[in-house]
Amino acid sequence: MHLYEVLRRPLITEKSTVLQAESKYAFEVAVEANKPQIKRAVEKSFNVTVTGVRVMTMPGKRQRVRGREVSPRTWKKAIVTVKSGDKIGFFEGV
Repeated sequence: MHLYEVLRRPLITEKSTVLQAESKYAFEVAVEANKPQIKRAVEKSFNVTVTGVRVMTMPGKRQRVRGREVSPRTWKKAIVTVKSGDKIGFFEGV
């Protein structure tokens, strides 16, 4: 998997904004991506030193559409911890 396919989008939520004070940033990543790939992608994309990666698989919530159950896609969330002093400029000012 190429590095540009690993990171899908940043997750900007109330909870992830609070985590920024602890040098932690949240991203939606590819379901096939693993921790070393996520670490390399963040380090290359944002020129920071990653000290830790936590990954969670978020199941799609089931919904009913015209009497049938539909399950949206499952996605993966990664919380990346960077070295203290390093910042990801994309999240600044949020």
